[in-house]
Formats: sequence, C-alpha cells, structure tokens
Amino acid sequence: MQKLLLLGAEAIAQGAIDGGMSGVYAYPGTPSTEITEYVQHYELAKERNIHSKWSANEKTAMESGLGMSYAGKRAMVCMKHVGLNVAADAFMNSAITGTNGGLLVTVADDPSMHSSQNEQDSRYYGKFAQIPILEPSSQQEAYDMAYTGFQMSERLGVPILIRITTRLAHSRAAIERKQLLDQNEISLPSNPHQFVLLPNFARVQYKGLLNSFSGFIEDSETSPFNEYRDGSDKTLGILTCGLAYNYLMESFQDKPFNHPLLKIGQYPMPRKKVEKLLNECDEVLVLEDGYPMIEEVLKGYTAKENIKGRLDGSIPRDGELNPNIVAQALGFEEKKKETLLNDAELKEMIKARPPAMCTGCGHIDAYNALNEALSEYTVGRVFSDIGCYTLGALPPFNAINSCVDMGASITMAKGASDAGIVPAVAVIGDSTFTHSGMTGLIDVVNEKAPITILISDNFTAGMTGGQDSAALGKIEDICEGIGVDPAHIRVFVPMKKNHDEMVRIIREELSFEGVSVIIPRRQCIQTMRNVELNKRITELNLR
Repeated sequence: MQKLLLLGAEAIAQGAIDGGMSGVYAYPGTPSTEITEYVQHYELAKERNIHSKWSANEKTAMESGLGMSYAGKRAMVCMKHVGLNVAADAFMNSAITGTNGGLLVTVADDPSMHSSQNEQDSRYYGKFAQIPILEPSSQQEAYDMAYTGFQMSERLGVPILIRITTRLAHSRAAIERKQLLDQNEISLPSNPHQFVLLPNFARVQYKGLLNSFSGFIEDSETSPFNEYRDGSDKTLGILTCGLAYNYLMESFQDKPFNHPLLKIGQYPMPRKKVEKLLNECDEVLVLEDGYPMIEEVLKGYTAKENIKGRLDGSIPRDGELNPNIVAQALGFEEKKKETLLNDAELKEMIKARPPAMCTGCGHIDAYNALNEALSEYTVGRVFSDIGCYTLGALPPFNAINSCVDMGASITMAKGASDAGIVPAVAVIGDSTFTHSGMTGLIDVVNEKAPITILISDNFTAGMTGGQDSAALGKIEDICEGIGVDPAHIRVFVPMKKNHDEMVRIIREELSFEGVSVIIPRRQCIQTMRNVELNKRITELNLR
C-alpha cells in the first residue's frame, strides 16, 4: 500500500478517511487543528463528500458527530484538551446513548502548556465516561487506531476516545496506508429509544454500559495495541504508553533491554497483563505523558510500595516527558549531557523571543485606544478572552487583567460589575464570541449590567491559523437579536489614523450606564491572501 510522510495529526485524519469516515466535526485548537485541515484540503475527502466544515464550538461538534452516528455513518470529533470541557455534556452522555455508526472523539492534550491554559489529561474523561481509550505511540499507530477505531466503536457499541499529545501531533513520520473502506449506508438504530435519555431509558442503558465494561477490559487484554514483553532482569518492570515508549527505547539505544515491559495503547487497563508485571517485578516504573493515571490505577491493584512514577517524585509532577527525564528515572546519565548548555549559557546565546502580535495587527490599534480611554479610571477592570488579542496582557500594552477560558471575558466582567467595578470591560474575538460569548451576553442584557464589550472582529479564528469564523457578517445582528440597543452597538476601523475617533467612541460607551458593544473591525493581515475569505468579505460589504 501507499506510504505517506505525515504529522501525527494528519495520520489520524488519513486513517479516519481510509476507515470509511463520512464526517469530521471540530473547532480549531492547537494541537488538534491539523486533523480537520488535512481533511478539508484532501482531494479524496472532497471526492467522497466527507463533511469537514468547522463547528461553532466543541459542544456543537460533539453533538453533530453523535447525530451522524445516529444515522449509521462513521464520524470523528476533534478538539484540544480544554475543548473537551466544552463538549463534556454531550461526550459523557454519548457513552450512555452508545453509537450506531462508529464514533471517534480525538483529543489532543498539551503537556507543558505550549499553547494552553492547563495541561489536563483527557484520559480521565474517558475513564470518567467508562469508555475505551486509544493512545498511539507513533504516527503509524495513530493511523491504525483511527482506521480500526470505527469498527471498534461499532463492535463495542460506544464512542472511542483517541488521546494524543503535542509532540506526536506535530512530529512527522512515514505511515503505510491500508485498504480504503466504503462509507456506511444510512441505517437508523434498531432501538428507537437508544438516543432518548429520559430517566426511564437512561437507567436501563447505563446498566448496559456498566455490564459492558468487563467486555472492554477483555478487549484490551487481546488488543494488538497492548503488548507485554518478558525480560530476564525482574528487579525493575516498566509500564509505558504513548510517546513515553519512544523515550524509553531511546534510553536503551546503546545497551540491552532486559526488563519486563508492558506497553499500553488501549484502555481500560488489561488487568491480567498489569498484574503479571506487578507480581513478577521488584519495582515497577510508570512512564506516562500527562497526569499519573496509570500509576493511580496500579496502586489500586496492589498494596506494595513498589510503584515509581510521578506520584513518588521519580518523574516530575508537571510538564511533558523527554528522553533526559526518562533516562534519569532509569538511573542513567542524561542523554548527550556533554553537549547540553546550561540555562545561563543558553540565555547568553539565544535572544528571548516572547510571543507578540503581528506588525500592523488591528488589535494593537484597538488596545492603544482602549488604554487611553481608560486612563481616567482605576486599573484592573478589563477582562479578556482567548485569542491573539490575549497578548494584550504583555508589554507594551498591559491592557488586560484576565484570561481564563473561552467566553469568560463577558461573564467575568458581569461578575465584576455585580461586585461594584463599574464600568467593567470585556475584550473578546469574533470567533470566540460565537463559540461561547453569546450566552454570557444574554445574562448581561437580561440584567442591564453596565458593561462595555469590545468584540474585536478580524473575520477569522486568527490564533489557530486563519480558520473560518462562524461570526462572519453576523455580529451586529446577533447582538441586536439578544437585546443590545442598536444605538450602543458601535463599529470602527482600528487604524492609527482613526485613533481619536476610537478613543471618543470608547469613552462615550464607558460612560453609558448599560450594555454597550463596540466592534473594532479590520481583517487579520495573515488572511489577506485568502481569496475565498476576501470574496465573502466583499459580498457581505464588510470592508
């Protein structure tokens, strides 16, 4: 079969396409974005009419994927780890409805928070929902898991969670493709109440989920993704998963590997294999990228104090693994230690390059105007959201005071105004506004809270690479439909030449004792060559 050189994220997309997928549903978020983008740009996906439009947020994506599964077709839902928090309502309940067509939920975790607010481990969500989890250690496994995951979902009758991390998502390797499978035909569930979670039906189906769990464990025992390798040196056994397996193998490149090894790629844990490792080895070292989930499970299997990992300090409690951390945990010297520079030497050689907004970005002009307009007020009253504009927290702007989660700017500003901080200001982007800011605006309008909201409209989801914004051409209508007085929906073009006008408008709305929305509107400079977007902007008369 054909071989391709793919990122881990792209390998998952290719595996899903070849595995008979009919639709992918997602909201962009690093490091998961490339999965959906690969499908969008792949000619075979277009020929097979695979749905690949961006969803408004992760919850709507999860629900749409569940709807395609209901219809008997195979669907994949993609998001970053914090996006699973947004999708959690539908995700948790999908374990109880079960599936009709195969359903994969692919979540990209971000240990060390390279581009995220936290480093939560999505395996806990799979454990919480009591469904199987797949965790690849290579691009080929990522492809294979996506390819076979649909069949697994249909065979076991539940969604399957695929968990990857940043390093796998954004590193490249050769993969070998399998036979291209046909898409499923439409077929409705045989049980007409399967997707009706009224308590009467849900109680029955939840019991079914619990009864199925022993089958999930048995499936893990025979899974090709779970491998037990015996070894002669039983003073130490090693249990590893995901990319940690590669770091382990790298540590033994120049020496024989004689320890018993259990490599995990499918959960729930294969208990018989785990107990064999625990019973035969004096100590067990757990290498996992993320939270100590496996380590905690192992401590539930034995009363022995012979398990090493993140909980006992053998591995740092936070951050992603790397070959040096694994080598140190094994008692080896750090890999290539003689070639490494210390922190002081690195700082001397490499100039710091903190993230910054692009030269000419409209957010810059908007923040300069906002700072001047707010100069007559006390500090600490600007609540921001998640996007490129969050860089307004850094010098030279120092313009914002919060960044917590998608949509939190408006609701945090409301809470602050309820506490007496008036006026309170929210800064949110166009894509984030339709993702999860609209519901907060409803609360603000219902209570007539004295808040000024800046919806910085650059026509795209700029932070993740210029994906489609669900807000394009709709912001004023949405705000007016929610109940904002049209007289206090103000629009300006954030440019230096308009600075005085911008300051005047912001000051007028700050002094208004009610809800006001200001829309700084200028296209993201990184999308200027996007022909399709430019055409839509012109058609909507947004110039």
